[in-house]
Amino acid sequence: MIWGNAVLSEDQCNVEMDASERKYLADRLTAPTRKCTSSTSPISIESRSHQPKGTEGVNDDFEGIIGASLGLKSVLGLVRTVAPTNSTVLIEGETGTGKELIARAIHEHSARRHRPFVRLNCAAIPLGLLESELFGHERGAFTGAVARKLGRFESANGGTLFLDEIGDIPLELQTKLLRVLQEQEFERLGSTQTIRVDVRLVAATNRDLAALVSTKQFRSDLYYRLNVFPVSVPPLRDRPEDIPLLAMHFVKTFAGQMGKHIDKVPTAVIEALINYSWPGNIRELQNFIERSVILTSGNALRPPLADSKITNEPKYLAPITLADAERDHILKTLEQTRWVVSGPNGAAARLGVKRSTLYFRMQKLSIDRANRNAARVQ
Repeated sequence: MIWGNAVLSEDQCNVEMDASERKYLADRLTAPTRKCTSSTSPISIESRSHQPKGTEGVNDDFEGIIGASLGLKSVLGLVRTVAPTNSTVLIEGETGTGKELIARAIHEHSARRHRPFVRLNCAAIPLGLLESELFGHERGAFTGAVARKLGRFESANGGTLFLDEIGDIPLELQTKLLRVLQEQEFERLGSTQTIRVDVRLVAATNRDLAALVSTKQFRSDLYYRLNVFPVSVPPLRDRPEDIPLLAMHFVKTFAGQMGKHIDKVPTAVIEALINYSWPGNIRELQNFIERSVILTSGNALRPPLADSKITNEPKYLAPITLADAERDHILKTLEQTRWVVSGPNGAAARLGVKRSTLYFRMQKLSIDRANRNAARVQ
């Protein structure tokens, strides 16, 4: 799964770049772009009179997660840390960033991986039916209930339940959800029999739950119960070095589905993709590449740049060194943990490094709480 300052997708990717091309993209991104391999024929990035060479794998232990940016590595580090526990996880991020892939990765790296992984998009279910979808109902519980139905909590017993867009759950239903999380028990609609379950909950939202709490649109007690271990998935615009990897993967996927042979993506196209802000994140990029593959007749991808807004919204990246990027990322993580370094929810755990390693990096990058504002602008 893709994620953090990285790329999300459903399969592995094939990308080939030679040294000159990698340097070119590195200059554009101010950070090196990683490469990934597969046993199938590679897709190469077309460069000026250069031939592609071999590549190496990326995130081999996470099926479907493609990327090499610092943000992705941080997110996957959090996944490795929290997955073996039974703690509730709250995944935050904009629409299209791959939150479900993160949820599935947590399940696959847990002791529950051989049990069900059940998902429900709370925003896609009419409010009147959401309670039945979550907790089930008995025959005759309401008009149209012609048979007993198991809810998602029962279906996920022993495994993981992923509730996407949890911020859209109505207030009257939040109380019952809180009880299930705390007591692991509930009643079906139309029944007085208490049902006990063993379910690990992973929730996701693209909304600011803390802001919803402040406006009394979301229960504070439920928010604190969900926010045991928050994982923030950065938007695609914050991880531009992963855009070439993701684009290559989607070219390979859709070309294969359509029976086309596309083995080159012009440098100008990659440059345009990197410079675009991608408000729809990974999903928008995926749809754009699919449309581009449909319109391509030769072996080099020819996207409809002239007819799209991609070339109309360039995003020029300010020069930044790797040390500056690392300092900024560590500072943001420390602020999220209120400068707590150790412990299961400390900055070291979130970054996926040892406490001593983080202290060493903080000392080397001149990071301390007293001069944190100065350090950010260095």
